[in-house]
Amino acid sequence: MTETALRLLVVEDDPDLNRQLTAALSDAGYVVDRAFDGEEGHYLGDSEPYDAVVLDIGLPKMDGISVLEAWRRNNRIMPVLILTARDRWSDKVQGFDAGADDYVAKPFHMEEVLARLRALLRRSTGHAQSELTCGPVVLDTRTGRVSVNGNAVKMTSHEYRLLAYLMHHAGRVVSRTELVEHLYDQDFDRDSNTIEVFVGRIRKKLGVDIIQTVRGLGYLLTPPTDAR
Repeated sequence: MTETALRLLVVEDDPDLNRQLTAALSDAGYVVDRAFDGEEGHYLGDSEPYDAVVLDIGLPKMDGISVLEAWRRNNRIMPVLILTARDRWSDKVQGFDAGADDYVAKPFHMEEVLARLRALLRRSTGHAQSELTCGPVVLDTRTGRVSVNGNAVKMTSHEYRLLAYLMHHAGRVVSRTELVEHLYDQDFDRDSNTIEVFVGRIRKKLGVDIIQTVRGLGYLLTPPTDAR
């Protein structure tokens, strides 16, 4: 038995699916707690230290988006994988804006959920380098904070991850496909609209011109040419 098994929370109101998820995760070696409605899920996620959460969007008592928003407001930063019955990119953006780290659309294969959770857990524990800078922009991978000229900038987890990836690869062109693959492991949806939406929002929030669009190729992160 491992010394410190990773602890997960499953919040899903369908009893069969909840049981299947819990069984599959337990078999994979995780310690799993479960909740069957939004209120119970919110309480557990707010009061217990989980390494990651599997969260259904369509929950009774309190929907998944509201649960997630409440956790993030309270600085609960554990990775969250959302389960959605809908597969439109606008729904994904809504989930990501609330603070989700990845999603799986129902119906799904259990192997996909396990693979995405492994990827989220790898990302959340795998950053050694703490501070990345580009001109006046500073991103701290340890605390998950972004600042411009010392002023904090509030970002959703996807905006943050996209900016962090560009900053890790500053000075080279990063393609949209590469960004999609980084943001959504093994995602079959290659809709670059979502990437454009996130890049547009990041530019607006930072207020400094560090992300260049290289037509037909992708994005390039460089320090601003003027110090306005």
